[in-house]
Amino acid sequence: MSATIRLTAATAVAAAVLSALATSPAAAVAAPALRMTPVGGHISSHHLVGGIRNSTSSNWAGYAATGTTFTSVSASWVQPAVSCTSKTTYSSFWIGIDGDGSNSVEQTGTEADCSSGRAVYSSWYEMYPAYPVNYSNAVSAGDHFTSTITRSGTSYTLTLTDTTKGWTKTTKKTQSGLSNASAEVIAEAPSSSSGVLPLSNFGTANFTNATANGQAIGNYSPDKIDMASGSTTKATTSALSGGENFSVAFNHS
Repeated sequence: MSATIRLTAATAVAAAVLSALATSPAAAVAAPALRMTPVGGHISSHHLVGGIRNSTSSNWAGYAATGTTFTSVSASWVQPAVSCTSKTTYSSFWIGIDGDGSNSVEQTGTEADCSSGRAVYSSWYEMYPAYPVNYSNAVSAGDHFTSTITRSGTSYTLTLTDTTKGWTKTTKKTQSGLSNASAEVIAEAPSSSSGVLPLSNFGTANFTNATANGQAIGNYSPDKIDMASGSTTKATTSALSGGENFSVAFNHS
């Protein structure tokens, strides 16, 4: 099994936005950073352990279910707090349909970036081939998020709720020709036209109640994905607890 990476062309724009955030304290609080995302995680290897496929990806860590057509995916997580240095780094946390071996994505989630030592938190959705869209709502480290994506035919509803701050964003889109062939709950190192970007030190991201088609994601013998570049492990994914709870731990940018 393999997945493809499709890269956006937003590098220069995102760099300008992050530069502005770094020099403006007010903007750093109010304005989300641009998200630069690939369509899928490039899964380079996998092997079976106890019915779970253990895989390696250059930009994904988490779980991806395949083997059927998906009509829903959902999960909850706590927005990680990033530890920033002088480097500009990126990380995102999301649920999605498609992207693993397909040429489309339907995703929504949160972002935790570092710009010249400053943490920048935001939220977004994406329906490829359109660029990702940032929500304007405030996001803070420690916020509790719940998210659901549902599909009825060619209609998609993407819902992201910050239960800590009390806001919900619901986006409805209609798009035909999508394969609906995978469901994922992922921590990601976003990509630009230059490739996978440096990963933010997010510590540990905790995901709970991860489901696909209304069932625990573990019922689909999903891929358990660790993020690695060559011999460097960038993030590791824990075993599933109860078929639907797991964590992703940062190792290296």
